[in-house]
Amino acid sequence: MEMIQIVGLGLMATVLILVIREQKPMFAFLLAAFTGLFIFLFMIGKIEAVITVLEGLADRSGIPTIYLKTILKIIGIAYIAEFGAQIVRDAGQESIASKIEFAGKVLILVMAIPIISVIIETVLGLLPAGG
Repeated sequence: MEMIQIVGLGLMATVLILVIREQKPMFAFLLAAFTGLFIFLFMIGKIEAVITVLEGLADRSGIPTIYLKTILKIIGIAYIAEFGAQIVRDAGQESIASKIEFAGKVLILVMAIPIISVIIETVLGLLPAGG
């Protein structure tokens, strides 16, 4: 049912944007941006429920919380970068959207370094000492 509401909101906003765009392009852009923001905020509760389940699974499996938090931050960066880039693209600024995506990728790489380090150390620990 929620998906029907989201699609309905998106369709109504799209029709309004198409009607308004010719006369007031700035209002059309603002309507698109606020519609996207509203949908994003509507989904925050669902994201919170998923995070709670993942934290419970991590606790039961003995995975250190720092790794789960890092992965969730990485996912958050990816979603926010994509959302921001799409809004900027809607405004016709492809080059800025590309820079936002680039920044998101760099931040994801920076956040992933501790996890990559642990994986490499684990693999190296499994290899027999060569000589």
